[in-house]
Amino acid sequence: MTSAGQLIPAPRTTEGLGEGTLTLGADTTLWTADGTGTTERWLRATLGAAFGLPLRPGPRDAPGAVRLLLDDTLDAEAYRLTAGPDGGVEIRGGDAAGVFWGAQTLRQLLGPDAFRRAPVRPGTRPVLAHGTVEDAPRFRWRGLMLDVARHFMPKDGVLRYLDLMAAHKLNVFHFHLTDDQGWRVEIRKYPRLTGTGSWRARTKFGHRASPLWEEKPHGGFYTQDDIREIVAYAAERHITVVPEIDVPGHSQAAIAAYPELGNTDVVDTTTLSVWDSWGISPNVLAPTDTTQRFYEGVFEEVLELFPGEFVHVGGDECLKDQWRSSPAAQERIRELGLKDEDGLQAWFIGHFDRWLSARGRRLIGWDEILEGGLAPGAAVSSWRGYAGGVAAARAGHDVVMCPEQQVYLDHRQDAGADEPVPIGYVRTLEDVYRFEPVPGELTPEEARHVLGTQANVWTEVMEDAARVDYQAFPRLAAFAEVAWSALPAPAERDFAGFERRMTAHYARLDALGVAYRPPSGPRPWQRRPGVLGRPIEGPPPNR
Repeated sequence: MTSAGQLIPAPRTTEGLGEGTLTLGADTTLWTADGTGTTERWLRATLGAAFGLPLRPGPRDAPGAVRLLLDDTLDAEAYRLTAGPDGGVEIRGGDAAGVFWGAQTLRQLLGPDAFRRAPVRPGTRPVLAHGTVEDAPRFRWRGLMLDVARHFMPKDGVLRYLDLMAAHKLNVFHFHLTDDQGWRVEIRKYPRLTGTGSWRARTKFGHRASPLWEEKPHGGFYTQDDIREIVAYAAERHITVVPEIDVPGHSQAAIAAYPELGNTDVVDTTTLSVWDSWGISPNVLAPTDTTQRFYEGVFEEVLELFPGEFVHVGGDECLKDQWRSSPAAQERIRELGLKDEDGLQAWFIGHFDRWLSARGRRLIGWDEILEGGLAPGAAVSSWRGYAGGVAAARAGHDVVMCPEQQVYLDHRQDAGADEPVPIGYVRTLEDVYRFEPVPGELTPEEARHVLGTQANVWTEVMEDAARVDYQAFPRLAAFAEVAWSALPAPAERDFAGFERRMTAHYARLDALGVAYRPPSGPRPWQRRPGVLGRPIEGPPPNR
């Protein structure tokens, strides 16, 4: 299969069946077994539109048919795609998701025109070489976190990113919905969360030390029907949506909407507004029963909207200065018999772990939730390097590895002066390709707690979708291969081969309209001259 050498992520095996090709045309039919309906609909909507193919239903043995079926000899999410000399295409999957991932591979094999929304060469029929691709993912959690709180992404942009995830066989969308700078999900019980909390008066342009401001309101939110649409759209693409509602830090937007949620005995919370700058706000939730009851009301509606196993509660970067100064917080520490403010945060997180567990869900949070103790069923997103993930796995907690120094895609891609708003360490395409999610010091038993890995896109300095594209791509393609493919040790990975395959992949991204960073550096309109960033020099720490 000649074009199989251009696939991203790299499949486990490919095998040619000799010379020959088959052509898809107006007479090509589509036969589907029970349980493959998501792929059937997707094929007609994408390949049908790209090539003007009707893909009408037909019998399984029709000459040249495309056939979709389940095969219980294959593992979950695994697939086998065969394009045979009989002129047909068959995709077998270990489950419905496997069939869908096989269809993603078929699309790549048909060339970049398969990624367009209408035919660009009318009358041209797509050609597929004979061969077989067998494939299965390394990890069950292959995630992308998108921050829509710092800069809001309208619903259509979110749906587009779900399509981009599917094209790269990523299957977990971590939806960062709340933060100091904005609350993005409608909660009907508390309308001021979006009425007040979803808009800020102005926005810092660049790093928080930048003197520049965008002097216009910024904001937006998703209605509950928007969320239902996003979740359903994701499910059609075998992507699970994990919502994040931040507690007890990163909560100034919520406190601006409902001042009683804050530490009213140390700050006049009625004067607070949705934060217009970046960094870590000192305004955190008060550790009271009232606050917990409020957020139970929030999570009740969140659970109705998001049916997945996990709910992310943040738990990171909770500055405790207000708790140290608050007589009420100090009384709560004494009342609960806690050691300190870290114990108070653990009590706060533990409450929601038990609350979610009682409703059949699992709590996941950033690795700070390990401080002060963690409930047995909770999982950890390890972002401050590998150490939190190692500690969590050794303690028997499931882990998603997403270390800032390796897979935070808001970090700059090059040290050049033309990089737009340079943040953090230089993380090149090759750096991401050589990222290893499973720390070598874990035993095989401990390593089984690593559910997978996730790339994170924080949007403080990404004011629109084109900036998100630039930071995410092409590095998200490298990350997707790390998450999916059975790669050798980092130093032994064939990055030169990956770059060669990216030559074909850039044409696919072009067809999709992705504003990626070119290998030669940013285009003139991708630069942000004069906008202050926060570059960090030197290699990032590995731990």
